[in-house]
Amino acid sequence: MATQDPGSTTIQALTPDTWDLFAALVVRDCADGQEAIAWAEYGTPAELPDIHHRKQYLAEQDLTPDYRITCIFVDKRFRQHGLVAIALQGALDLIAQAGGGIVEGYPHIPGERRLSSSFLYNGTKAVYERAGFDFIRPKGLKNTVMRRRVAPSR
Repeated sequence: MATQDPGSTTIQALTPDTWDLFAALVVRDCADGQEAIAWAEYGTPAELPDIHHRKQYLAEQDLTPDYRITCIFVDKRFRQHGLVAIALQGALDLIAQAGGGIVEGYPHIPGERRLSSSFLYNGTKAVYERAGFDFIRPKGLKNTVMRRRVAPSR
């Protein structure tokens, strides 16, 4: 989760201590000068088993990743400021702190018609490519499976 104090942005894990900031993001309420402005959902496949196009995904699965990044949400007041990439990197940093491993993401492939950013719940393929992910295969009509290895942080 990316939080913002006046003049700075920090990455924090969603924990019981930061839950109120996350709740405020969802209902758009500021918490004493600090507010959550972006959030990336990540976890193990056991923690996050339900993904879009799951039947196709399982039929074509070649390995089980250690982690999945399944959703990235940015407060609409802060969209178009690169926060999807910051939230994605924040999730990768927290995964590295937890020991790293194979990480999958399921970003969108923008089509000819421009989609509202509210429909891009996991960012775009280009954002994941810039973060070092490799394209593995399509998933559904406008989603992909992308993967990268995250080294443990020292």
